[in-house]
Amino acid sequence: MSTQATPAEVEQIELELAEQEHVGQTEPGKRQKSLTIGAVCKALAQEFPDISISKIRYLEDQKLLTPRRTPGGYRLYTQGDVARLRTILRMQRDEFLPLRVIRQELAAGRGGAGGEGTDMPPAPGRVGRESARGWRPSVSVRESTGALYSIDDVLEETKAEAKLVRELEEFGVVKGEMRGGVRYFDETEREIIAAVAELARYGVGGRNLRVFRSSADREANLLQQILAPALRSRNPERRKEAVDALENLAAVATHLKHLLLIRDLRKIVR
Repeated sequence: MSTQATPAEVEQIELELAEQEHVGQTEPGKRQKSLTIGAVCKALAQEFPDISISKIRYLEDQKLLTPRRTPGGYRLYTQGDVARLRTILRMQRDEFLPLRVIRQELAAGRGGAGGEGTDMPPAPGRVGRESARGWRPSVSVRESTGALYSIDDVLEETKAEAKLVRELEEFGVVKGEMRGGVRYFDETEREIIAAVAELARYGVGGRNLRVFRSSADREANLLQQILAPALRSRNPERRKEAVDALENLAAVATHLKHLLLIRDLRKIVR
């Protein structure tokens, strides 16, 4: 009587088959230990409890990951791939960066191919000429890709509850737009919902987010006042400079808020 293989046994079989197909494709002595997508999930589950095979595949679909494929179609992840994935997940969780910005960060060298220091977050700025600090924007205010995601897609990807999303709409945190009777959200709002879903695990509800919304509105208004004339300029070059300055100011403001928060939290745990 035959018995059904367990998930762990299937995982091992797939890895062995993938490795067999991979033999001979790499020079002797230079092969890295490869992992299947299931093994990658297990390796990252302790730090990222919500990690899933579907999420990793989604990041691959978004061109953020490019694992090697064997002739049989198996994905093989190197240690560099895992380090890159860990960096992506940390930028999502800790900095709430949308995938578009994460893609820009990776293209700029952050996370790389798993070399030394790839897991370490970059310094918020760097010392430039004449000891001036040149801030690298962690967010982009330029137009998004225009991609829209249905409410069902958002709920599946973020693991948020429909009730929570309705609360966010009620309190004006997200808006979305109706198309053909279905509500869609852009990439930024999807990432907002993902961040709030994480907060919800600690009992933070939609009404508690008013403080974040009010703070963001005040900061945006302040930065707008500072750069309003240049942002309204009809000169494309001047407007571009104003947008660059706006992103730069946003990076400084974000880092300042982080420092102030850390200072106050340290007082709490003393």
